Amino acid sequence: PGARMKLFSEAHKTVFVVDHCPYMGESCRQTVEFDMFTKNRAPGIIPLAPIAKSLWTCAVESAMEYCRIMYDVFPARKLPATLSSMMSTSDDQRLLTVAPKQLMGATRVNFIVSDSRAHTLNSWGQEDQNLQELMAALAAVGPPNPRMDPECCSVLHGLVEAVEVLCKCTDYQHEARTTLMENADRVSNRGRIICITNAKSDSHVRMLEDCVQETIHEHNKLAASSDNLMQIQHCELVLIHTYTVGEDSLVSDRPKKDISLVLTSEVHSVRAGRQLPAKLMTLVQQHFDLASTTITNIPMKEEQHANTSANYDVELLHQKDAHTELLRNEGKNMQAIGDHFKGKKVDPHLCNSNRDGVVKDTVTLKWCTPRTNNIELHYCTGAYRISPVDVNSRPSSCLTNFLLNGRSVLLEQPRKSGSKVISHMLCSHGGEIFLHVLSCVRSILEDPPSISEGCGGRVTDYRITDFGEFMRENRLAPVHEMRYLLDGSVEVPLEKAKSQLERHTRYWPMIISQTTIFNMQAVVPLASLIVKENLTDDDILNCQKTIYNLVDMERKNDHLPISTAGTRGKGSKRDEQYRIMWNELETLVRAHLNNSEKHQRVLECLLACRSKPPEEEERKKSRRKREDKEDKSEKTVKEHEADKTWQESERQKGAQEREKEEVVEAEIIKDSPDSPEPLNKKPRVSVGETQPPEKAKGPVSLLTFWTNRINTANSRKHQEFAGRLSSINNKAELYQHLKEENGMDTHENGKASRQ
Repeated sequence: PGARMKLFSEAHKTVFVVDHCPYMGESCRQTVEFDMFTKNRAPGIIPLAPIAKSLWTCAVESAMEYCRIMYDVFPARKLPATLSSMMSTSDDQRLLTVAPKQLMGATRVNFIVSDSRAHTLNSWGQEDQNLQELMAALAAVGPPNPRMDPECCSVLHGLVEAVEVLCKCTDYQHEARTTLMENADRVSNRGRIICITNAKSDSHVRMLEDCVQETIHEHNKLAASSDNLMQIQHCELVLIHTYTVGEDSLVSDRPKKDISLVLTSEVHSVRAGRQLPAKLMTLVQQHFDLASTTITNIPMKEEQHANTSANYDVELLHQKDAHTELLRNEGKNMQAIGDHFKGKKVDPHLCNSNRDGVVKDTVTLKWCTPRTNNIELHYCTGAYRISPVDVNSRPSSCLTNFLLNGRSVLLEQPRKSGSKVISHMLCSHGGEIFLHVLSCVRSILEDPPSISEGCGGRVTDYRITDFGEFMRENRLAPVHEMRYLLDGSVEVPLEKAKSQLERHTRYWPMIISQTTIFNMQAVVPLASLIVKENLTDDDILNCQKTIYNLVDMERKNDHLPISTAGTRGKGSKRDEQYRIMWNELETLVRAHLNNSEKHQRVLECLLACRSKPPEEEERKKSRRKREDKEDKSEKTVKEHEADKTWQESERQKGAQEREKEEVVEAEIIKDSPDSPEPLNKKPRVSVGETQPPEKAKGPVSLLTFWTNRINTANSRKHQEFAGRLSSINNKAELYQHLKEENGMDTHENGKASRQ
């Protein structure tokens, strides 16, 4: 029955118990400037002295701020359509949590003042759920009476009354109980008690907790025998010890602790003055799951200088769901939203701007002047009521008046670079201000994005076709009849589907270039059978045939679909390709080795085929040596062709130089009277003949430098011509034997002369 219980959370019912004893009338000793008009004061008038609030005033103002925010975000109004739609669900399958998020008007507050007795200021009825009723009731109570006997005053009266009030039904609980009729016990009763007092010590706090626990136990017995009362399933007790500024606290803080199965207690020790409202502000965010947004750079005109404006900030509270889209767009890890959050913490829902000594986190959004006031033009995914943190400040007042006059404000995420991203919008509907969440991502009405725009970036070779087949093989279908396992237990279809999905994804590369076997048609039979939970004898035979076919392909040296993306040259060798293929195939089979014993037989066949016989290894070695020789011969041919090209260019260059020298030689021989007529033929040109490079006028180019270096290296590879070795100025003497017979001699310039 507990699993089918319709739950009302602790946020549904909140009881405030404020101590009204004489000691709450003491000053908090934190002064407030009362006389603010100092500039226009006439001379000679003494300014008014600053005032200090009492502990009672600080407690009441803090509790009213708590209620104001709660009523702003969750206004107390009846939504019968929402409740009736929730009750239309089948009673046997309903497990429902009714929190303020589902029922906007289901938050109720009851106010109790405790002195010599308990004073209940309002009821759970909708007509009493507003600030005006509470303020009027508190004004009627007045401040603590200092002449009242302290011995007769105690906050225990209020705590006992709070437990009794929690046992009473709210209008929502009454409607739920009436709808369920005979199953009315499924409607749970949970609540929260917030007690603001001035405790004496930690033992005094423990005494208050024990009193609440005993009272809950007694009233649950009474409610069990009553048709109008409800038993309390769980109660949260929040004890706030407030004390004057400048004194030491006699009560220590304590986090939430389970006192019993139905009672949870926490203790907060807070100074009165500015820190007490800040503590209640933090508690209201925790109790109602609220988040903070700070609007920055709001342009406002100065009062003193009408022609100038300054930028202000306004902090707003709203439901946490308004930040869900922002966090999803910024990324899963919280570090991605570090630029949007202030402070050291990265959780935007705990509290981090320093305000009144309390550190709190807040999402920062910049004011963006809208180009149009037509709010229907924006694609909105959610709207949430807001409540200003400092409602009486001038920036908050100007912003709310601006919005209530029919204007709208677009809010953008602060960015250091790139285009602006407008994520939220503020506007009013029916006199209430809402924070609208605008869609920052691609609309569902647009064309689907390119696959290169996804998380993979420029990766485009995804196995899209294979993934479509994978989805078809793992579709969910309704089950019309129950199936039983071998041990007699009922087979759960969902668990079977999860098990199948887990087997299919143990090894499934997403990119074509990262796999070889899934790109081969020959491996398809094995890849489709190995993922099965159990294999038959025919399945094993088909897997073995696939392995034997791969062995035959390797023996024939068939080509494999290996991706060469990102590699240079011819790519990996054939043996290396098959080694990669066998390794991947073994990885796939080993991933499913523990499915059944017959999967082990497939692995044994694979390992046996991978261990080659000796003659096969020798054949592979000889083939590898032959490929190495072919590579070396190909490399040698290329080098020989390069040397031959260099030699041809040097031969042509040397021939041109020698033609010029022959012309000079011919003129010298003709000038000699006794020398015979030379034969009309060209001297034989020596291969690789080089001339000493002349000194260039100016810088030498890189090509000339490299050519001279190559020529010098080539000239050392052959035996030099004997005539060139004995020549003068690199010129060899012709017909030297004829000159010796005629008694001729030569000069240094090469011209002959008679003795």
